[in-house]
Amino acid sequence: MRKTVFALVGVLALATGTPGTALAQTTPVDGQVTSINAKDNKITLRHGPIKNLDMDSMTMVFRVKEPEMLKQVKVGDKVKFEADRVNGQITVIKIEKAK
Repeated sequence: MRKTVFALVGVLALATGTPGTALAQTTPVDGQVTSINAKDNKITLRHGPIKNLDMDSMTMVFRVKEPEMLKQVKVGDKVKFEADRVNGQITVIKIEKAK
């Protein structure tokens, strides 16, 4: 019985994750939009530390998960966002204007 439970847990872990994705929990990060490239689905953000990616504060270009995300913000906006590795690339998976 115990081996069956461990096997099920392993199968579920493999089924719910995809190779190359981070297992760390994402947390909201403060940032500011410095550039938007809608043609290439990219956004440049000046941001604070991104703990789940072990990244210090900096300004960098991110891919966005969904192109519609770029319509929610404009250059100069202060934002809260979440980023993670998607298919091996650091990607903004959630973004909203800061309150």
